[in-house]
Parts: sequence; structure tokens; C-alpha cells
Amino acid sequence: MKRMKQLAASAVCLGMALTFSGCSYTGGKRIVRISHAQSEEHPEHQGLLKFKEVVESKFGDKYEIQIFPNELLGSAQEAIELCQTGAIDFVVAGTANVETFEGDYEIFSMPYLFTSRDAYHAVMNDVDYMSQLYNSTDESGFRVLTWFDAGIRNFYSTKKIETPDDLKGQKIRVQQSPASVAMVNAFGAAASPMSFGEVYTAIQQGVIQGAENNELALTNNKHGEVAKYYTYTQHQMVPDVLLGNTKFLDSLSDEEYDVFMEAAHDATELEMSEWDKAVEEAYNYAKDVQGVEFIDVDIEPFREKVKGVQQDMIERNPGIKDMYEHIQEVNKEFDSKNSDKNSTEALIEEGETK
Repeated sequence: MKRMKQLAASAVCLGMALTFSGCSYTGGKRIVRISHAQSEEHPEHQGLLKFKEVVESKFGDKYEIQIFPNELLGSAQEAIELCQTGAIDFVVAGTANVETFEGDYEIFSMPYLFTSRDAYHAVMNDVDYMSQLYNSTDESGFRVLTWFDAGIRNFYSTKKIETPDDLKGQKIRVQQSPASVAMVNAFGAAASPMSFGEVYTAIQQGVIQGAENNELALTNNKHGEVAKYYTYTQHQMVPDVLLGNTKFLDSLSDEEYDVFMEAAHDATELEMSEWDKAVEEAYNYAKDVQGVEFIDVDIEPFREKVKGVQQDMIERNPGIKDMYEHIQEVNKEFDSKNSDKNSTEALIEEGETK
């Protein structure tokens, strides 16, 4: 099945590259193609359906949005390359894939970059600040329109992980990012970069023992069938981003461009509103049906293991320093808020017990 999928994807990609030369029409409408790696049940797919709804509600006589899930048009890296050439118009990919084209995106692969989910969301929802990064890839042939919440990344494996020592000797799939490779190696495991679509078979066949991702990978991608231990190390918060072909975006009128940007914003809003519900459903299904054991751990020993990775990244890639410092300021703001909140709650509880 895997070989058949690869052949089908290659045939589709080749056919699109040769036949469409960047765009095609049907019934007088410009076909706009979007590729992503997730299933049709995933919140990102739901967000893209919203994108389609918004664009077609305004310009349905001119554009038809076609969405290709499940890596049907190739892996994220392959789809980005197709987007660069204009063979497809949009692709959703992790920032780990984007960093091979623009080094500043490596910042999101830094372990324990964010100290809270609130800080993570605050940074990503700061459109004015993030637009500086989003527009930095124009010369590479694509531009980021928006981000999608891809949750908090944790380890899952065929072997129980309770301390960093439990990772020693394990082969763990990581995204194709030097920083992610350095992180997993620093934990004591052997990092194995590979396409997301290859993970299930690799675990099943014992090529690797596990991977690191959010809870939805267990259910939507069935990894919980082959990896029965999921450990909350909370080591990364890595967003996915919606990339658009620069030439296509620049070809739009001002009105059309505004609508596509509105559609991207609405897609993010819907995806985020669906995310927590999807995670809860995935957790319950993985635990009750797939038999996955969820393990809470003290993350400080894990954080200590990768402190050197953070410093090495900044020294090797000075371009990320400003954004790193900005994120630390946001972290402090939310750490302070959470500290004040916890102190207030403690006082209330103390009063209630007297």
C-alpha cells in the first residue's frame, strides 16, 4: 500500500508539473490547489474547508478551491517545491520544512522555546510582528499567509519513557530539521528524520521505536495502533503554516488578495476552535480503544538535557536571536500572569480551609 501511495503521488505530481504549468481552468474557473498531510477529520482540513467557503462565496464564479489531504500530492517538502514552481498554489507544512528555505523559521524547532501555550498563541496571533517573517520567503517563491495550531509535541514509543534515560538506545522519528535532530540526540535517543507518512510503517516494522508529535497523530494517523506509550515531555510547540505561491498571490487584484487573506484568517480561527475538542477526542480514543498509556512526567530533567541545544542554535544562526528575545519577553509576561493567578487561587483556597 505504501509503495502504491508513493507511485500515485509521484504520478500526480509529475502530471501536474508537466500538464498544468502552474494553473488550469475548468468551466472558466481558475483551479486553486491546496496540499496538506493530514486526514479529512483533522482540524487543519476543517480550516481549509473554511478557506474554500470564504473564497468561493466571494469569487465562486472565478475560483474553484480543491483540497488534497493525506500527502496525496507528495510529502510536505515535495509539496513546498511544487508550490514554489506554481504547480500547486498552496500547501500546509510545518515550520521545520520551511526552515530549509528560510533559516529564521528554525526558531520554532528550538526545544522549550515557549514556557506556556498562552505565550505561544500570543506570539503567533501578533499578525504585525509575524508578517516580517511571513514575507521573508518571497524570493523563494512562496509566502506564508497564516498559521495553524499543531499542538504541543510529546514523545510516543513502543517503550515506556519516564525520564530522559529511557530514550537512550531508541530510534525516534523527527521532522527534517537540524534543530529537531540535535534535540532528540541531546535527549540520548537516535534521531531519524523521515516523512510523516512513513512513520506508521517504520514503527510497525521496528525501524524506529517511536516519534514525537501531538495526540492527533495517535488516532488520525493510527500511530496509537503501533506505539502504546505517550509521554508528556512538552518539548516543542511548532506551528504549521499555510504557504501560497508568490506569483499567484501577486497576480490577484487588491480585492481578491484581501479575500484570500480573510479566508486564511478565518481558516485559522476555525482550526483553533476545533483543536482542543479534537485533542480531547484523540486522547479518549487512544486510551480507551487503542490502549495507549499516557504518562505525565517532570519536564525539568528533559529541559536540562537540551539547554545546550538552545545556545548552539543562537550561536550558529544569529538571525533568530531577535525573535528568541522577543519570545522570552512574552514568556515572562505570561509567566507573571500565571504566577499572580496561582497566588490568588492559593489565597482563596487557604481562606476556604480556615
